Amino acid sequence: MKTVIVVGNGMVGYKFCEKFVAKVDQDSFKLIVFGEEPRVAYDRVHLSEYFENGDAERLTMAPREWYQENNIELYTNERVTDIHRNSKTITTLSEKTYKYDYLVLATGSSPFVPQINGVDKDGVFVYRTIEDLEDTLAYADKIKKTVKKPKAAILGGGLLGLEAAKAVMDMGMEPHVVEFAPKLMPRQLDTRSSKVLQVKLESMGINIHLSKATNQILGNGHVIGMEFGEDDVLNVDMLVISAGIRPRDELGKSCGLKMGTRGGIVVDNKMRTSDPSIFAIGEIALYNQMIYGLVAPGYEMAGVAVDQILGVEQTVMAAEIDMSTKLKLIGVDVASFGTPFMPAEKGHSIIFENKTESLYKRINVSHDGKRLLGGILVGDAKDYNMLLQMYLNEMPLPKNPENLILGSRGGEDMSFGSAMDLPDTAVVCSCEAVTKGQICCSVKDDGNESVKAISKATKATTGCGGCKPMVDDLVKETLKSLGKVVKESICEHFEYSRQELYDLVKLRKIEDYDSLLDEVGKGHGCEVCKPAVASIFASIYNERANRQATIQDTNDRYLANIQRNGTYSVVPRVAAGEITPKQLLAIGRIAQKYDLYTKITGGQRIDMFGAQLHELPLIWEELIAEGFETGQAYGKSLRTVKSCVGSTWCRYGMDESVTFAIDIENRYKGIRSPHKIKGGVSGCIRECAEARNKDFGFIAVEGGWNVYICGNGGANPQHAQLLAEKVDKITATKYVDRFLMYYIQTAPPLTRTAAWLDKLDGGIDYVKDVVINDCLGIADQLDSEMQYLVDTYKCEWKEAVENPEIRSRYTHFVNTEETDDNIEFVSLREQKMPKAWV
Repeated sequence: MKTVIVVGNGMVGYKFCEKFVAKVDQDSFKLIVFGEEPRVAYDRVHLSEYFENGDAERLTMAPREWYQENNIELYTNERVTDIHRNSKTITTLSEKTYKYDYLVLATGSSPFVPQINGVDKDGVFVYRTIEDLEDTLAYADKIKKTVKKPKAAILGGGLLGLEAAKAVMDMGMEPHVVEFAPKLMPRQLDTRSSKVLQVKLESMGINIHLSKATNQILGNGHVIGMEFGEDDVLNVDMLVISAGIRPRDELGKSCGLKMGTRGGIVVDNKMRTSDPSIFAIGEIALYNQMIYGLVAPGYEMAGVAVDQILGVEQTVMAAEIDMSTKLKLIGVDVASFGTPFMPAEKGHSIIFENKTESLYKRINVSHDGKRLLGGILVGDAKDYNMLLQMYLNEMPLPKNPENLILGSRGGEDMSFGSAMDLPDTAVVCSCEAVTKGQICCSVKDDGNESVKAISKATKATTGCGGCKPMVDDLVKETLKSLGKVVKESICEHFEYSRQELYDLVKLRKIEDYDSLLDEVGKGHGCEVCKPAVASIFASIYNERANRQATIQDTNDRYLANIQRNGTYSVVPRVAAGEITPKQLLAIGRIAQKYDLYTKITGGQRIDMFGAQLHELPLIWEELIAEGFETGQAYGKSLRTVKSCVGSTWCRYGMDESVTFAIDIENRYKGIRSPHKIKGGVSGCIRECAEARNKDFGFIAVEGGWNVYICGNGGANPQHAQLLAEKVDKITATKYVDRFLMYYIQTAPPLTRTAAWLDKLDGGIDYVKDVVINDCLGIADQLDSEMQYLVDTYKCEWKEAVENPEIRSRYTHFVNTEETDDNIEFVSLREQKMPKAWV
């Protein structure tokens, strides 16, 4: 029996053990593992989740029992101090000696702590282990008892530094990120994407300080600030250092292994060190003159080392390691793949930037436009998996490559094909090296028909989790190819899709959430199914959000959008943007009285920000008295119908667009749908109302109106598609009535019309067949259901103001009439804005 000793029980060390025991006869090898930390291996990638639940066990990769069941000798809280290569033995801190046939070094890395004067003061921490987090939390709690609004700095604006900033926010301290480079995440992002990320983080209350070199840490015994230069000081109460990593390679140095000039143990493509009996994997392995700080290359190294020990010599590391990565930093998607920075001589860059939405997308393509070479995504990275697969598998690009980041437009084909179009060899889960073929075979041959079952069988999705959407698509598409019905359940409490639940509510005439749960659901419900069911009740019965307030999300519960400092916005309806001088004066008077920030929105309404909860009924009471009604900016419902001035004033106007827009907005106001919907009416093809990027739009042309549907702006802009040409207003309205009702009845929760149409079999031609040709025989039903919603509309805010029971909800605290004194504002161009959250 040969003995394999693994030094290090982090994520990569554990992965070696997992891969080893899966391939080895237990009678052939003895496996001994040493971990320096007191815990078994845990998931450092999701370390920040510890702040959400405080449960370290949820990060555990395998319990101690797993090691026992697989005959692995595990020693935690035990450091290996020496390697004796001649005798093939190791010595531990407790002066015990163990003999090996093969030694695997997986000691990982330690945080790099710059040599700054004062770095040893109390209140200075690193961000690496659960114990580090616990020490930081304890110090933060102590500080908060003596300092009213404590501040904490994070030294380092890379991936870990921004994760640490989230941790600081979760501790209730004001975060300040200090970065030596002139941009955040300098290794992953270009200057423009870094700026977009910076603006987004600053809007969330994270202070960013770039191009700062720390000279010293101030304080007498404990940190009180950071000094960058003369008169350049940042006062802080705590400092978290996250300035990079250094390989824990001291064992390699002391036993004479070949080392890199700047650290790391040199390995070949078989993960062998200069001693053929010793392997190095993970963040101590210097491969291709690089240290790879991502988990996926470490896992691949672990697999190579296992096969080499078992004699499978053809298994080697790839010549080039893919450093693509997708992370969710403080609620912001950030991803880069391939070559993120593309010099002009190597390819072209296509860039989309939307500063108002904090979105940045960049793809780099070859000069001939045939290959995707890399890219960067900030703010919206849902297409990352397909883009990565197109890059890795050198898949052909669409005719217009910009569609990859803008979405299909103007009736063009979809930008991406199905995940089933990938070759079977495509690696879907890079952390576990699971291919598309393995996933599909696991569904077909082994009967694993859910993501959970696939995860258990193949380990896909168990690493960073970024591949989960694609694995889900592959499972569903494979099941469909086998002729099986794929259930799109809303959540675990209702084993039905939204469409099935809609039909059940309608057929059984169920009118409240508890009854629905009793009849067709289970458990107590959750924050996923409650708003979805509320939307169904509203779509069928035109039920207002006031009746079942406990199943509404926060915005619908209080009939207002909550803002980042806990205040609310007030948006009265201004149909088509037409407003009288008297109404303008009334809005001005009310906004001035309650000291509200005012802004004209992109949908031609006036938005008033900064109202406290208890003020909402008072403000709306005055607005209603002036003839206003709710604009329902808080609901998944009609927001606005934008209009140009049309033939009323414009010399190019083909028809009277304002009146038509007012009629349409008044017709659809209050209608709840799976997602928000917007409309537009343009008086001519010059399109000043932007009707073709709305969920429905009308454009006046010679001979009538053209009707467009399923366009939207936002994260994935898509032009609306033509539904009908040169029809009169009555016919145009009837077609949109039917389209909206069909969308409301068949779309999944929180799905925009554009995304719904993209996944609808038959696409726009099928919708035309349903809406215009009545191929399903439901046109009359759709007409009558829409007319019912139109006829039963009532203003929710009028009801809330006049009903004492509903009005009583608008208090900050349950047992007192006191207001929230913690809300603070700062000046902004003669108005106000929220002060950054602490």
